[in-house]
Amino acid sequence: MGLFKKFVSQTRKPEGLMGKMMVNGMNGGHAKMADWGMSHLHSIAPLEIVELGCGGGRNAGELMRRYPAASVTAIDYSDVSVGKAKEYNKEMIAAGRCAVRQGDVSALDLPAEKFDLATAFETIYFWPGLEKCFSNVANVLKPGAKFLIVNEADGIDEASLKYEKIIDGMKCHTIEEITSALKNAGFSKVASDHHGSKPWITVVATK
Repeated sequence: MGLFKKFVSQTRKPEGLMGKMMVNGMNGGHAKMADWGMSHLHSIAPLEIVELGCGGGRNAGELMRRYPAASVTAIDYSDVSVGKAKEYNKEMIAAGRCAVRQGDVSALDLPAEKFDLATAFETIYFWPGLEKCFSNVANVLKPGAKFLIVNEADGIDEASLKYEKIIDGMKCHTIEEITSALKNAGFSKVASDHHGSKPWITVVATK
């Protein structure tokens, strides 16, 4: 495996030194896209948030900043990401507003109907079976709760399709594919938006 392929493959599950380098870049590199995605959350005041595939922890921190009454449970299946997210949010962890733990969305070990909001930034590319994983997310959400998905790739742009060929296990989904899987998983309403000048997409589903 070439060095470039080894590095970009760290987006799936950061490990070792290269994984640490990848996670360090995620927090800053995806911030604008993540904030654009969060801007689609209107008129909500969640108290319990679950951040799925939390990476370096920046978005968990931003969610707590935007919703000062909320607590965030941040989940990632990479121990490198968990370590970085804990470091990034150490003050909020000490304050009792944040918990970071290792976990897998395909076997989500969280209480049923606990959360008001679930978020997934730049992560569903690697989820093994969207409908099953989305069903697991629906299970931990309260009735009427929201699920926010934000992707840098819209499933048809050339750059993301190139990386899809390089990174094992990566699948770039279109808005239509995501919407269909969400509805099949039990979400009642799905709204979406495509950035005007970039391949960024946001999908907001309601349980």
